[in-house]
Amino acid sequence: MTMRRDPTGHVWGPAQRITLTEALRSATLSGAHASFEEHDKGSIEPGKLADFAVLEQDPFTVDAERWREIKVERTMLGGKWVYDS
Repeated sequence: MTMRRDPTGHVWGPAQRITLTEALRSATLSGAHASFEEHDKGSIEPGKLADFAVLEQDPFTVDAERWREIKVERTMLGGKWVYDS
């Protein structure tokens, strides 16, 4: 979404790139809205499902070329920790 690059490094439709903020919104709020589940998920709010990951680094402070290197430290699913590195 943000780089429009395939595994070989070829960039497809560079004019269609979106920002990291737009990509995260697409994967969270917009995704929940598309499946009519915006009242249950898509954002971290009281009363919604607690499904999220804790990353070792903030993607907003890491160069986009290194995003694939960011490790997941913990994952919560349904309000319970299901993975802990």
